[in-house]
Amino acid sequence: MSDLLARHRAVMPNWMALYYDEPIEIVSGKGSRVTDANGRSYLDFFAGIVTNTLGYDLAEVREAVERQLRTGVVHTSTLYLLRGQVELAEKIARLSGIDDAKVFFTNSGTEANETALLLATYARKSNQILAMRQSYHGRSFGATAVTSNRTWKNNALSPLSVYFLHGGDRHLPQFRGLSDDDYITVCVEDLRHTLATVTAGDVAAVIAEPIQGVGGYTCPPDGLYAAYQEVLSEQGILFIADEVQTGWGRTGQNFWGIQNHGVTPDMMTFAKGLGNGFAIGGLVARGELMDSLHATGLSTFGGNPISTAAANATLDYILDHDLQANAAKVGGQIIDGLREAAARMPYVTDVRGKGLMFAVELTEPELAVRALEETKARGLLVGKGGLYGNTLRMAPPLTLTEDEGREGLGILVDALEAIA
Repeated sequence: MSDLLARHRAVMPNWMALYYDEPIEIVSGKGSRVTDANGRSYLDFFAGIVTNTLGYDLAEVREAVERQLRTGVVHTSTLYLLRGQVELAEKIARLSGIDDAKVFFTNSGTEANETALLLATYARKSNQILAMRQSYHGRSFGATAVTSNRTWKNNALSPLSVYFLHGGDRHLPQFRGLSDDDYITVCVEDLRHTLATVTAGDVAAVIAEPIQGVGGYTCPPDGLYAAYQEVLSEQGILFIADEVQTGWGRTGQNFWGIQNHGVTPDMMTFAKGLGNGFAIGGLVARGELMDSLHATGLSTFGGNPISTAAANATLDYILDHDLQANAAKVGGQIIDGLREAAARMPYVTDVRGKGLMFAVELTEPELAVRALEETKARGLLVGKGGLYGNTLRMAPPLTLTEDEGREGLGILVDALEAIA
């Protein structure tokens, strides 16, 4: 393993982060468990950064991909009809709740967000965008512009004029003691003030994650985005929901995270979990917005036959097995258990989340690093994030069983006690 690590460092950029003092190579997986190159097994509570929605080696997904491979057609591009792509788009359009919805497929959430920003700025003839503080929307030039987390932002150069709103920052002193309703009121008044002062009056759109991923799973109170949308609609400002991490029933409460706020957006971007590990992303939007661009477009690899075979099988499995309900049940049990344990741990400042998307915030970044090592030592993989790097974030496969949930909870509590 030390040889592979040395080779990695020799040819990969040094800004590509690796977890752990001794990074691991995952060589196999089954269900919610993976095995490293040393034969050590782990329960996976991070699922390839919210991507392996159904875990590892699920027969339905594997067989769908194998059937497509046997045709010999791995790629043709969107210049030809793609049956799997059309079938997947029909499902997503129906599930979106957006009127007259159309779908465009990409390879990633970053590309999806770029497409949404293109549609919004074109439709509104403005490069002004509202985004959320502590947000993360991708690694490209435009996506970085609407990202509000200095750890992930390399420069302030931007093709957009971006103004950042409150919503995920209730930890700040001026908001800490407010009720949900009072916090929403303050945020809405700040939105109105922002529109009246720093914008030119023709804002294109707001882009928001229903739960902030890299931000450490910070959760705006349900209803905040409905209150925002009411103000935005007065000026025709579009609403883009970034569902890259919150889609497909992961929050347990609704199929899309933005539905927890009672909002039907103009556009939703998606990626990660749809392909259960195969690269696919995309955008679902009102047909008039999707059709509005005058220039010809395509996506060479977006929605290719292999990725759509995997995505169709993944989405069908989620729906057929009601994994949204499983997320609500198993995730709720884990969150309740973490909150009960956190009451005796003064260095745990918050336990938050919905369904199988939850986080534990600690007082110091160093504690999160130590907790990452302690969970690994006990056979559990978790993620790390938050504005200050002091949050453990977890999004297990939606197929996680109650027994696996109890096992992971036990390891988490034990690891948190060990860092005291």
